[in-house]
Amino acid sequence: MAKYGKRTTAAREAFAGKSDLTVEEAVALVKSNATAKFDETVEIAMNLGVDPRHADQMVRGVVALPNGTGKTVRVAVFARDAKAEEATAAGADVVGAEDLMEIVQGGKIDFDRCIATPDMMPIVGRLGKVLGPRNLMPNPKVGTVTMDVAAAVAAAKGGEVQFKAEKEGVVHAGVGKASFDEAKLVENVRSFIDAVSKARPTGVKGSYMKKIVISSSMGPGVTINIENGTGN
Repeated sequence: MAKYGKRTTAAREAFAGKSDLTVEEAVALVKSNATAKFDETVEIAMNLGVDPRHADQMVRGVVALPNGTGKTVRVAVFARDAKAEEATAAGADVVGAEDLMEIVQGGKIDFDRCIATPDMMPIVGRLGKVLGPRNLMPNPKVGTVTMDVAAAVAAAKGGEVQFKAEKEGVVHAGVGKASFDEAKLVENVRSFIDAVSKARPTGVKGSYMKKIVISSSMGPGVTINIENGTGN
């Protein structure tokens, strides 16, 4: 049987027997046990009572976390001419059209968010099999297919988080860094939960939120009381 290191053992002992906590309690526990040598990401995973294979049960959306994510987000923009210049001026890391398509097709994807002007979608559409599985496909529903590329780039750089239910009905995201103040992490967690709650699809019957867990990159997870987490 494998033995855990001292840090992992201490964290497991700290979390033992604790579950169904308030957001404040869960954040305090996760933050105090995030003792890796790097600034760990605080992550949230939500099990939802949905089957994303049905169009009327797909959960997808975007939320601007009030205190950002603490992560440097690299943004790619598919645009031409004036809109390409606008994207570059706004701080986009990669800007292009057919040339960018060829780079992505070649397997080089060094960005975390992909934005496109509407006229670029025939080109971007060819990359569906590459960008889709990585949740990078531009979509007008989350503001990444737009003519206002400057605003979209600013939002992506400023802590906007996209979410999408995976095939098992799980939504997950990073909601800050362990170095954040507890109050800021709590605010981010509540904002994310609220956004997912508001994204409840029309096809859901019965319970929507099944389980909410937060953890740090290297630490155990702890469940949050759903009624407390959603503010009900």
